[in-house]
Amino acid sequence: MMSVSDRMISRRALLSAAGLAALLPLGAALAGCSSNDAAPADGGTAASSGSAGSAASAGSAASAASGATASTSNLGRVLVAYYSAQGHTAAVAQTIADNLGADLFEIAPTQPYSDDDLNYGNDESRVSREHEDESLQNVALAQTTPDGFADYDTVFIGYPIWWGVAAWPTNGFASGNDFTGKTVIPFCTSASSGLGQSGANLADLAGSGDWQEGQRFRSSASEDNVTEWLATL
Repeated sequence: MMSVSDRMISRRALLSAAGLAALLPLGAALAGCSSNDAAPADGGTAASSGSAGSAASAGSAASAASGATASTSNLGRVLVAYYSAQGHTAAVAQTIADNLGADLFEIAPTQPYSDDDLNYGNDESRVSREHEDESLQNVALAQTTPDGFADYDTVFIGYPIWWGVAAWPTNGFASGNDFTGKTVIPFCTSASSGLGQSGANLADLAGSGDWQEGQRFRSSASEDNVTEWLATL
């Protein structure tokens, strides 16, 4: 796993509005934690650039596909917050940000999960113990509230599915922020499980915001799967 420090990721992907609708590749194939909804055995957040806590536009509406571009005006200023155990959720988050000209915020535990921590096959691993004892799921975050959070109109929240629920490092982000007046759109990555009640559970923790149904992406999801979904928003 990479070192987990909370950071806002800035990148400007300016593409030609004269006909290019190129999209950054998804990178790694999306995958969830396992076919039985357990945490992944080989965790690690995807690499990213930028200073922790700083926000900047990650792309331009002009660089998005026509449908996603049209939706941008409806979404207002957009933040894509995500927790990624293997890097797959981070890849989806990056694609969303590139298409919508959104800012990225990594939900980063202060104590990173190592590969051994994420070995759900070991009953003594960190994630297995946290699963068995919910009191251990209150994971401290390096930064809970993104800089300028009040200025966002729409917040995407991404996470892998662990044992049928949102990976619990996401819980602190949901409970620790005020989503009043914001549209909140959850998305997850999973090998087999659906979104289930993960978004609804996070909405309960948040207690504010207009939470939408959200979307689950399968392991073999393509870049087109992500952009096609964005075009429906």
